[in-house]
Amino acid sequence: MPTHRISAPLPAFDPAQGEVVMLPEAPEAGYWTGCPGVLYEPERGRWLMTYRRRRPRGHPDGERGWRCAVAVSEDGVDFTDVWSVESRQLGTDSMERFSLLPTPGGYQLYLCYVDPADSRWRIDVVDAAAPDAFDLAGARPALTAAGTGTEGVKDPYTLRHGPVTYLFASYAAAGIAAADADRAHATADVFNTGVTTHPTGLALSLDGGATFAWQGEAMPTGSGWDAYQTRLNSAVPLGPGAGWLGFYDGIASHEQNYEENCGLAVSYDLRTWHRLSTEGPWAAVPYGTGSVRYVDAVVAEGTWHLYFEAARPDGAHELRLARVPVG
Repeated sequence: MPTHRISAPLPAFDPAQGEVVMLPEAPEAGYWTGCPGVLYEPERGRWLMTYRRRRPRGHPDGERGWRCAVAVSEDGVDFTDVWSVESRQLGTDSMERFSLLPTPGGYQLYLCYVDPADSRWRIDVVDAAAPDAFDLAGARPALTAAGTGTEGVKDPYTLRHGPVTYLFASYAAAGIAAADADRAHATADVFNTGVTTHPTGLALSLDGGATFAWQGEAMPTGSGWDAYQTRLNSAVPLGPGAGWLGFYDGIASHEQNYEENCGLAVSYDLRTWHRLSTEGPWAAVPYGTGSVRYVDAVVAEGTWHLYFEAARPDGAHELRLARVPVG
């Protein structure tokens, strides 16, 4: 390991002062708008973002993660949908975070949802020439529970570095009793059951995302506030030889599921991550559950753009943006 220290040019920020980008459908618990995945395209003068809308369990018009979309903006604040999918179109109980990746021929969209065949979370990928042209009839598996030897994979974050496509995913670790697994998957949400932990795993592709090789654990769960889940959400290069700064979600138990907080980690090679937030979260809001999750960080035009999902005093979640000058 290199012996020099990493200095992250990111001053502390107050997530409560962030700008509201998208509101929830209703000001009540269980209504969330978030899971942002962001691309900045300076050559086109635009921002692209994937996001999700969620409703409470039991909602008559579709519950949990019922709608995901791709949206476009010229200023990074006001977004307009150009493509969307609803859970009924996939026959799924829920969808969560998507990830958009540019390719030489256009874009790849990585989508995660509960597989209707076995009630385990999975990740698919579909290609298109433009961000409004995805046809799910052409989607193919990227990662599945069976293919990774896990109890489910979800919440992809993708990046391309040199010839390699990196696919980070939260996964439900295997090794639980069959009866516990059956009960957990009967809920169509093993991540919310407490029967296993949820580290971040890594898959690699050398053929532009046509196939992925599962590498296993890249960032383990911690021993304190992030002992149940450690989910890497984004990574920002810090400069030549300085490694990468990662933003991850953590919780101590399944009772905090859906209300995670953000921590920081570093990596020199994108394959192994070392947490910096060992004593507690890096960011939280001072109301509600305090949740600040799914932080997707982009450095553009000398400014950190931190997109995230945040809890509100009324129990709902909204999508926000904090802009912090590079310090």
